[in-house]
Amino acid sequence: MDIELREFGASVDALIRGEHIGRARTRDMFREVLLNQQPDLQQGAFLAALTSAMPTPEEIAGAWEAIFEIDTIKARPEVDAYLVENCGTGMDRIKTFNVSTLSSVVAAAGGVYMAKHGARAITSKCGIVDMAETLGVDVECDVSVVKRSVEVAGIGLFNGMSARVHPRALYRILSQIRFGTILNVAGSLANPASPEIGVRGVYSKELVLPLANTMREMGYRKGMVAHGLDGSGERGMDELSTLGSSIIAEFHEDGEIIRYEISPSQMGLAVGEEKEILSTLDRDTEALRFIRVLLGKEKGSRRDMVALNTAPILYLNGNAPSLEEGVAQALDLLESGKGFDKLKDWVRAQSSGDPGEKLERLERMAQRA
Repeated sequence: MDIELREFGASVDALIRGEHIGRARTRDMFREVLLNQQPDLQQGAFLAALTSAMPTPEEIAGAWEAIFEIDTIKARPEVDAYLVENCGTGMDRIKTFNVSTLSSVVAAAGGVYMAKHGARAITSKCGIVDMAETLGVDVECDVSVVKRSVEVAGIGLFNGMSARVHPRALYRILSQIRFGTILNVAGSLANPASPEIGVRGVYSKELVLPLANTMREMGYRKGMVAHGLDGSGERGMDELSTLGSSIIAEFHEDGEIIRYEISPSQMGLAVGEEKEILSTLDRDTEALRFIRVLLGKEKGSRRDMVALNTAPILYLNGNAPSLEEGVAQALDLLESGKGFDKLKDWVRAQSSGDPGEKLERLERMAQRA
């Protein structure tokens, strides 16, 4: 055991010195963490050291590989189209409302099959699982319920902090930490449904290209990774931004990664108001505003942020020929109020029992919104 401790510690020392340990070694060390074969102090030191070392695409892939192989219950929905996922990593400087969850509901209303995988808030106050739960989605269900929800409603959420999804260790680790680590990235990639298309927001512009390379190495057919900036270009978010430019890396089946930037005006949108897109940090308030956007009652910066972040999903899935057209389609979907109907479909489908009471509560919330 002492030899194993020293070998593990030597790799942590290497990471602290700024050296990289590669995919295979990262995978092996993550196996030891997931199987609880190292003391808690060594596990925490490893996660912190690897995160601060800015992991390479190979190291992120190694972490994902260990989590997916030994700590993920697989559940592939049977649909006749691509499966798509979208999420942000957290750990960013501008704490926006839950943009990615809203965008996924709107995309599902547009006919996209969304197989989501997320967690409760770690570096913020209102993560996707928190929001979905507040709205009435059963987030503590078996993966078979989520699979059926994707098949029936076009959207489902696998709870990354549930032992029913990651039974060995991921739920244990995530429940014990309140700081961002490589698990914000690698853990979110361990989606039980293995989607073909991924849209991801990252907390740093330096991570945009590496994560695109990671996703391509993992076998995604299409993908987009983005980091949004404020008007000064000094602070960022793990979403496409209506405050300033967004840095993007995109790839398709040919494997080539292209990098570019977009601005709100290029997408036909006004520059957003930062105060309007920040989270209030209150789940109930955010849930009401979530519903308000889906009902088409929101006309300002929140609506535009959702449209902009829905656009890549519609574009990569083939619903729209460009990001600009994706924004236009998303605005139409928001105006129609179809997003709220899709939310009700989701609550109805992702339920382990009778969803009647939850649907009634959702209708009452809609009246208040």
